This record gives sequence, structure tokens and C-alpha cells, in this order.
Amino acid sequence: MASAEGQQHPLKIYWIMWGALFVLSGFSYATDFMPDGALRTALILTFMMLKAGGIVWIFMHMGWERLSLKLAILAPPVAILVLIWLMSYEGHYVENNRIDNYGESTFEPEAPHH
Repeated sequence: MASAEGQQHPLKIYWIMWGALFVLSGFSYATDFMPDGALRTALILTFMMLKAGGIVWIFMHMGWERLSLKLAILAPPVAILVLIWLMSYEGHYVENNRIDNYGESTFEPEAPHH
């Protein structure tokens, strides 16, 4: 009976990733003291993506997988982000054309009736 042995990764890489997650979380929490705005939002999203990427890459062992599995996991979210960007671009185009052709909207929604 053959024994199935898995690949052993050095423990050091997990400790380094744990430390990096700790530091990134500290930076993420530090954004709570920043004023609201685009910079704060960009930093929060950047730290979030770095932490999620590190967790997937190291703790979920994605860094050691074949390219086909990496593409199967990573390609759909990238495609969704591209489609979201395209919809946003189209939305701005449609809104600008509407304003150019019809002018600014004067519609004011009514207050809800209770």
C-alpha cells in the first residue's frame, strides 16, 4: 500500500503572511481616522484586496496550483470587474447624451405617504 504524502510548505511563509495580514489590518483600521473621501475609500479597498489575495494565495494554497486552476478561479471575478467598468462607462455616456439632448432633469420625487 503506497502512502500518499502531500507537499510540505515551510512554516515560515505562513508566519510571514500572518504578520503581513496583521500589518495590513492595522493600516486598514487606521483609515477610520481619515476624513471621508476618495482616498480613504481607495485605501480601504486596496487593503481589503491585498488581504484577500494573500489569504487565497498562501492559506488556500493557490500559489502552488496549476495555471489552469488559477485561471478558473481568478478569471471570472476579473471578467465581472471588466463588465462592471463597461456598464459604468456606458451609464456615463447615456447620462451625458440625455443631458445634452434633453437638458437637466427637473424631476423631484414625492415624499412617501404614511
